[in-house]
Amino acid sequence: MIRDQIKAAQIAAMKSGEKDRVAATRLIIAAVKNKEIDSGVGAGNADDPLIADVLTKMAKQRRESIDMYDEAGRTELADKERFELAVIEEFMPAQMSEDEARAEIRKAIAETGAEGPKDMGKVMALLKERHAGSMDMKSASGLVKQELSA
Repeated sequence: MIRDQIKAAQIAAMKSGEKDRVAATRLIIAAVKNKEIDSGVGAGNADDPLIADVLTKMAKQRRESIDMYDEAGRTELADKERFELAVIEEFMPAQMSEDEARAEIRKAIAETGAEGPKDMGKVMALLKERHAGSMDMKSASGLVKQELSA
């Protein structure tokens, strides 16, 4: 389980005195707990897809911050965000290749009976439910649009 991996990494970082890594794992654990409370599953009860969703959002936030800090010339803050992003990405599920994503999208289209762009929401909802964290939903959206328009 992803939660166990994060906790083990936090303990290892504490034992080896890696303060930045401890701080990054604490950020992840806090974000997961907040999501558990917000979604009503209860603290400590999140499943891997929920945690993967949290990690994906955290990674996206870090990438946006890195771009902003680089543009502003704040390299020390950008470096801190890069470090946190690297720690977050350690726990994220492996991303699907484009070919794998296309295959899953075709399956989802067949299962939902989607016939055109108006059914895109159904397909995206199914993909997000099944592949949160392992599929980039932004690129998947474009691929779904292509498949439904063809």
